[in-house]
Amino acid sequence: MTPLYAARIRALLSALVLLAACGDASAGRGGAAVDTTGLRALAVPAEFQRGAELFRATCVVCHGEAALGTDRGPPLVHPVYEPGHHADAAFVLAVVRGVRAHHWRFGDMPPQPRLSRFEVEEIVGYVRWLQREAGVY
Repeated sequence: MTPLYAARIRALLSALVLLAACGDASAGRGGAAVDTTGLRALAVPAEFQRGAELFRATCVVCHGEAALGTDRGPPLVHPVYEPGHHADAAFVLAVVRGVRAHHWRFGDMPPQPRLSRFEVEEIVGYVRWLQREAGVY
């Protein structure tokens, strides 16, 4: 086997592992469809209002309205970010430490030092609510 052929085989296997780990972008847990069509129009329950406000003030520029993504950052309402793959603590660490790009074509996410841990937890609660509404989990 030539080194080039072996490298191509490794690249193909890596791509297959990544696809299996991330799942289909149109499906939530168990293969259920993710429906984001009405997410922007939903009334945010009182318990998630503060998280929604903080999200709009800090995250919306990159992650978009209702966490649906932009050309600057990925959608958080996506199966890749469901709790079984990215626990709440992963969101907290992302805000505190920043994140090197690993799932998407976007660049690195810088740390967000202006947010307290409590504020980040409020944002995570809002994002989890959005994910549940869309059928991500």
